[in-house]
Amino acid sequence: MRPILQVALDEIELRRAVEIAREAIAGGADYLEAGTPLIKSEGMNAVRTLKKEFRDHVIVADMKTMDTGAAEVEMAAKAGAGIVSILGASHDSTIEDALRSARKYGVKLAADLINVPDPVGRAVRLQEIGVDILGVHVGIDQQMVGQDPIEVLKAVREAVSIPIAAAGGLDARSAAAAASLGAEIVIVGGNIIRSKDVTGAARTVRQALDSMGPVEIVKKSLDEEIRELFMQVSTPNISDAMHRAPAMKDIKPMYEGIKIAGKAVTVQNFPGDWARPVEASDVAQPGEIIVINNFSKDVAPWGELASHGAMQKGIAGVVIDGAIRDIDEIRRIRFPSFASAIVPNAGDPKGFGEINAEIVCGGLTVRPGDWIIGDDNGVMVVPKERAYEVARRALEVKKNEDRVRVEIERGHTLAEVMDLYKWEKK
Repeated sequence: MRPILQVALDEIELRRAVEIAREAIAGGADYLEAGTPLIKSEGMNAVRTLKKEFRDHVIVADMKTMDTGAAEVEMAAKAGAGIVSILGASHDSTIEDALRSARKYGVKLAADLINVPDPVGRAVRLQEIGVDILGVHVGIDQQMVGQDPIEVLKAVREAVSIPIAAAGGLDARSAAAAASLGAEIVIVGGNIIRSKDVTGAARTVRQALDSMGPVEIVKKSLDEEIRELFMQVSTPNISDAMHRAPAMKDIKPMYEGIKIAGKAVTVQNFPGDWARPVEASDVAQPGEIIVINNFSKDVAPWGELASHGAMQKGIAGVVIDGAIRDIDEIRRIRFPSFASAIVPNAGDPKGFGEINAEIVCGGLTVRPGDWIIGDDNGVMVVPKERAYEVARRALEVKKNEDRVRVEIERGHTLAEVMDLYKWEKK
């Protein structure tokens, strides 16, 4: 059976959702999902409009119903949905009543296993109740902290015989992997609808599904994945992902075109004393970033020779709350450097200070192992406990901005694209 490609329209503006849906269909999408954010924003008019615009395609209403199952299935069915979702965590009586309504109105009922503690056991029970489709689904917030639907799909597939829909941050490769493990419906959201080229992104997934063979997902180390994600996004993306968190104050790139992302090796320094900063190069591993609180903009703890040494070792860069010197040579060799001042003079190597202590740099707390991301806009600090989550959320911010940029290039204003007049406080 040819896997079905379902595109999740997790938008909040209906006009945008319709436009994206049209482009996704051109790329090979089979089902269109009125995502929960779209339904909450636009109500059943979202389902009604999608069905009117795309009569030859199944419309899925992602209701995430937890109670009053029959009533909500009836609403979605009358609006034009062919499949209506209910939360698998709902009480059996809610699901049973929703199923009666689905049979009455001639639609299929999908049970979403999102946040179910025992997805395999619950899947077996839902099949007994009689639902038509099981959704093996890792939600957006769960994806941000590294959960993966592929990990539970195989176990659920072995336990039940009814169709399975897989969802949760899937791209072309993982979508093909889900289909190879037995998912009859593959749901892709952000990796299609946030793309600069929705049609091209949908086509890539469709081709991966159609040419599907055995698919091996190679897992990278967490640090490798975090670094790759951070290198794809900007510090403004990261600030937005952290609810407008501030960058390091007054710390600027020493030349244009810098991009660094790595774990911090910290130095609590005495003004201009360059012993501990240089020794930090022996402590730091390739890809890490030396972060120095120098307590002075008048005397530098770092210059050309320290930069050469760090560069030879593969250290990703240096960030200094204070002064740097030899900037002409540092710019020539393009060692990634950020500082709050440039001066010609250095201090003496007295060896005061401490390596890998918690410090304050640019007004922000930095601990050893926290992630440092720097570019032409400045330097952000991401707590190590949240690094993967923030990196994923920042990538979603970037994807959304890429899509908005395309719509602006097509002639819309930013206010129109974001529907500011609808959402602004009156």
